Amino acid sequence: MVFLGNNNSGAFQGYCCFIALKMKTKITKIKNTLIKGTHDKPILCDLFFKKNKQPKPIVIFCHGYKGFKDWGAWNLVADEFAKNNLFFVKFNFSHNGGTVEQQIDFPDLEAFSENNYSIELDDLESVINFSITNANFEKEIDKKNITLIGHSRGGGIVSLKSSKHKKITRLITWSGISDIDYCFAKDIKISLEQWEEEGVAYNINSRTLQKMPHKYQFYANYLANKEELNIQKAVQKIEIPHLIIHGTFDKDILPEAAKNLYKWSENSKLILINNMGHALGNKQPWLAKKMPKDLKKVVKESIQFILKK
Repeated sequence: MVFLGNNNSGAFQGYCCFIALKMKTKITKIKNTLIKGTHDKPILCDLFFKKNKQPKPIVIFCHGYKGFKDWGAWNLVADEFAKNNLFFVKFNFSHNGGTVEQQIDFPDLEAFSENNYSIELDDLESVINFSITNANFEKEIDKKNITLIGHSRGGGIVSLKSSKHKKITRLITWSGISDIDYCFAKDIKISLEQWEEEGVAYNINSRTLQKMPHKYQFYANYLANKEELNIQKAVQKIEIPHLIIHGTFDKDILPEAAKNLYKWSENSKLILINNMGHALGNKQPWLAKKMPKDLKKVVKESIQFILKK
């Protein structure tokens, strides 16, 4: 277990200076590519990479609950990975509430209400397949070097996927969940009996003030697939290197979640960042040209973990 505070700022500033030397390198950015998923709605995908015909490790990033691929500073994150010669992929889950025309926030609340964990796992499978089979990128990627990164609920999705997908070589979770039951208890404000009877429950988005609907099918799908959606059992099967990063000031997903993942995952490394909250210092919208300091630390540790021989 590693704690990161403010006492290693000199080394971190040195890292930033090293990255600054690479700023002139042009990054290819392919935005809003449509991937046909398996659930009747397209998956919007972004690709960031140096177009140099050098095989690069693939990094696929999954956003969290009430998130999207362009939330906050995620585009700056994508730039940073690409500068370090990584092939970075981020995407919107097909039922995250966005549309092809409007990717920011949640214009399609009906789609949001129909989302569930099984759909998100299928979406991630589609993105993995797209990333490794698209002929346009075959000279830019290393198909045998694939890292999954997930933030918050996305951390649960990548943990579940990594336990079954044999081509995944590294797993990274940022403020990741360790228990899906906990998420239902936290996010659904009515009893399970009332939810089943009324058919829908609402969670208020504190930023947009939208009433985010969850149909009862969300929970029914979980019950029907409870074994497959058991994060503890999934993580206990993982044999690949696993980096767990969490903030000590995370009030949404408590640091105990990270400690559980570390305890369950045999080949894992835990980094706790002092005073970092659930959003990694990030927020929507993010208008600055640089990442917040906590997110910089998260990205630095993640890149080093991926590139470590």
